[in-house]
Amino acid sequence: MAVSSLSFSSAALSKRLNVPLKPSCSWPTTIASTKDSSLDEQRNGNCKRRSLLIGVGVASLLPTKLLLAQEKPPNFDEFVDLEDGYSYYYPSDWREFDYRGHDSAFKDRYLQLHNVRLSFIPTDKKDIHDMGSIEKVVAHLVKHVYSTPNQVPDVFDMQERTTDGKNYYTFEYTLTSPNFARSAFATIAVGNGRYYTLIVGANDRRWRRFRNQLKVVADSFKVLDI
Repeated sequence: MAVSSLSFSSAALSKRLNVPLKPSCSWPTTIASTKDSSLDEQRNGNCKRRSLLIGVGVASLLPTKLLLAQEKPPNFDEFVDLEDGYSYYYPSDWREFDYRGHDSAFKDRYLQLHNVRLSFIPTDKKDIHDMGSIEKVVAHLVKHVYSTPNQVPDVFDMQERTTDGKNYYTFEYTLTSPNFARSAFATIAVGNGRYYTLIVGANDRRWRRFRNQLKVVADSFKVLDI
């Protein structure tokens, strides 16, 4: 599997984004989910799920580059949809559930906001680079798609990677409301005539504990040829 990646520093991003950009966190683990209301309306909520659940093994906090180059981490399972053309890892103790407008979703057995979900919409683009630069695409998504008028968006980090010839944007962000803050990772890619979006998060109280685990999920997303 060929893998390359490129990270953008906070200093460089802050000059190019129209959303507040904070330094990358060094916390050990967690995330918070967001509400993709605009995209939900465009997506087909009646998509059937075709899943192949594969058991896994390997450590949950291995560096991203090692994870992409080696076997699946322990305590993770893999969701593979061969018909819709994508796969990703999720913690093995999570359970599948219905998330409106999404093709697949898994959540913590106790907290519904601690989850991963995958959706896609049709596109005539061939690659995520055709959507625009990572700075432009992320700024638009976080400001106009993921956040609501009463939320303040912050982008912490952006990364580009290429896996098996396919390009991906992954970014970390937080949405802060007057009484609540949520953080998440999102990974987006284009392939098979579809614009894929994977978001994995949890409520802000769980951020420090689970951040690294959820980054494994975000970095595991792959588009499969169909």
